[in-house]
Amino acid sequence: MAITAAMVKELREMTGAGMMDAKKALTETDGDQEAAIDWLRTKGLAKAAKKSGRTAAEGLVAVKVEGGKGVAVEVNSETDFVGKNADFQKMVAGIADVAVTVSDVDALKAADMGGKTVAEVVTDAVATIGENMSVRRMASVEGDIVTSYIHNPAATGMGKIGVLVALKGGDEAFGKQVAMHIAAANPQSLSEADLDPAVVEHERKVQIDIARESGKPEQVIEKMIVGRMKKFMSEVTLLGQNFVINPDLTVEAAAKEAGAEIVGFVRMEVGEGIEKKEEDFAAEVAKAAQG
Repeated sequence: MAITAAMVKELREMTGAGMMDAKKALTETDGDQEAAIDWLRTKGLAKAAKKSGRTAAEGLVAVKVEGGKGVAVEVNSETDFVGKNADFQKMVAGIADVAVTVSDVDALKAADMGGKTVAEVVTDAVATIGENMSVRRMASVEGDIVTSYIHNPAATGMGKIGVLVALKGGDEAFGKQVAMHIAAANPQSLSEADLDPAVVEHERKVQIDIARESGKPEQVIEKMIVGRMKKFMSEVTLLGQNFVINPDLTVEAAAKEAGAEIVGFVRMEVGEGIEKKEEDFAAEVAKAAQG
């Protein structure tokens, strides 16, 4: 497979690797970006694998809490400009209000919103505002106490990143601190038990490959892997992370001090997992000039 400059650029942006290292990684993996990231990590050449944090689609995430239930909803648009539109924001707020009453995104789209289904309301907005839009996903948590947080809100209860935290015990002030931590630290799961086994196995394999590059005996490598996987868990699980409010404590320890148990969380960021084609500015202008 031909390795293009654009492929090398993308891999460098995701990993912080040098140009020649990125090109070699892509050559060794026949252009597979995911495999190339692992190859760079194995060789100790990737500064960070930022693939999971890429966001491309626009729109807003809205959060709503009623009693012991909280919901987060993502409504996408084509441009960031629409996310600042008052009519779009009003529609998103209304969709979040409806979301509290349903269990999943399919039920949300079919739910009543002022005499029309949510899906019909969005279709009408597409015709009015002139951009494609969609209700992409929703998630919910329940607990004795549920708190929400919006990072850099575009309007009340909505922005690019929305967080919900469900607690058993504790208070709203602590819940808000945890929500802010989640927005910043982006944990993959609540605890090791909740982490996708495929993610764990993938990381273990990468760490074994990295350790073997050192040339150490297998029995030494096994001990190395135990420590490295423990460190990995402390980085990707909420309860294992160092609390941003007090880095001397893990989030789990901070919760115990606050008399709380964190029973669930949601972190939703606009465009997670969506990639859209980006043209360079010169090409965009040339395309427009051609009509």
